Amino acid sequence: MPITKLLATADIDKALNAVQTPGSFDHKKFFQLVGLKNKTPEQVKEVFNILDQDHSGFIEEDELKCVLKGFSAKGRELSESETKALLAAGDEDHDGKIGAEEFAKLVAQV
Repeated sequence: MPITKLLATADIDKALNAVQTPGSFDHKKFFQLVGLKNKTPEQVKEVFNILDQDHSGFIEEDELKCVLKGFSAKGRELSESETKALLAAGDEDHDGKIGAEEFAKLVAQV
């Protein structure tokens, strides 16, 4: 399923523009701007499934690096420090990856 079935293209573009500069990615702000915070748990799970490119049930570090590209081909790769910060924010059980429940909690952070 394309992510644009769940999120508005205008919101995706606005969120990506806000984090265009390397070092500017803030997951809380990004998830708010892209409209994920207003979605149902089922819709958040669908977005998780799109970002889980290898369908392993987890978003691993290499997938996190490309998380913005999961929203749009125009998205940039996250820097190493941004990727590590996102992993640290979402990986509650410290297994080096983010599961669906961890992702839902990450999206819900304020």
